[in-house]
Amino acid sequence: MDFIKGVDLSTLLELEQCGAKYYDNGKETDILEIMKGYDINSVRLRLWNDPYDENGKPYGAGTNDMETTIKTAKRVVDAGFGFLFNLHYSDFWADPGKQIKPKAWKNFSVEELEQAVFDFTKDSMEKLIAAGAFPTMVQVGNELSNGLLWPEGKKPNYDNIARFVNGGIKGVRAVDKKVPIMIHLDNGGNNELYRDWFDHFMERGEEFQVIGLSYYPFWHGSLQSLEDNMNDVAARYKKDVVVAEVSMGYTMEDYAAYEKLGPQERKGYATRKELVEKIEYPMTKEGQADFMQDIMTRIANVKEGRGKGFYYWEPAWIPVPGSGWATPESLKYMNDPGPCGNEWANQALFDYEGNVLPALKVIRDFKK
Repeated sequence: MDFIKGVDLSTLLELEQCGAKYYDNGKETDILEIMKGYDINSVRLRLWNDPYDENGKPYGAGTNDMETTIKTAKRVVDAGFGFLFNLHYSDFWADPGKQIKPKAWKNFSVEELEQAVFDFTKDSMEKLIAAGAFPTMVQVGNELSNGLLWPEGKKPNYDNIARFVNGGIKGVRAVDKKVPIMIHLDNGGNNELYRDWFDHFMERGEEFQVIGLSYYPFWHGSLQSLEDNMNDVAARYKKDVVVAEVSMGYTMEDYAAYEKLGPQERKGYATRKELVEKIEYPMTKEGQADFMQDIMTRIANVKEGRGKGFYYWEPAWIPVPGSGWATPESLKYMNDPGPCGNEWANQALFDYEGNVLPALKVIRDFKK
């Protein structure tokens, strides 16, 4: 496996529909062409089961249903990128703070949930392959630190967690016997979390190949804690490791003028000042570039060559009117007070105008 220099572009079609444009050296260029030119070699795309309300109104943040995922994946694969297929098993965001069952599965028993995960995974894989969008890796679940399909699969119910994850692994294997499978937790600097979770899963789980970690420096501890955890879990479980989500801010400049939303309508920055103070690199363009050099070096130096790369999370999510992390309909699904808006623009690899930032050059020039 080549060292993965990956990006998550799940909101791509929505961003383009909302008018996002991207520039390399002042010239407007297709986003995939830009990524190719900066040595990005793989793209991660998420799938939500049914990201619409009962009236068919979209949940936003890319509204990543099967049709959208296939359309984006086909572009990615046709352009020669690897493709990490990321199943959330929810109708919207799945992460440690929420793992909401799809509406269609709301009243399922544990046995029915296990079967539904298998069926949905198998069906999704078959549709991708039929469209010519072959995944090069499959992620079963998203940030599973506290389980999935709550409440039945909520930690510490490791028996059910394993049943549901195993259902996904078996669904992949029913279609493709060889594609690498990733299991992904958040909080990449928390070794205790990873040992506890994977110790339990290894007693109950199907075979998989890759441990995925999220690492956001303002939430997940020091880079040293990430490095130590990657080395420990790679050796302990004999698995390759990939930082499946990472980002770093490059500014604290407001982008309200670009979103064109009122103060009550917008989410605002992805980081708060009290969190920024904990980061080892400054929130500047140079700081973002230096951070990427550091984290790539640490991943590449994981013992036994088990550090296989990274996926930068939503580097193209610049502030354009109409593209936010949620809609009123999805807030209702999550029972979240909101507001909506873009909370990620100061973490992108493009400035607010869509120009390439220096961190992309650092990624391009990095050699394992």
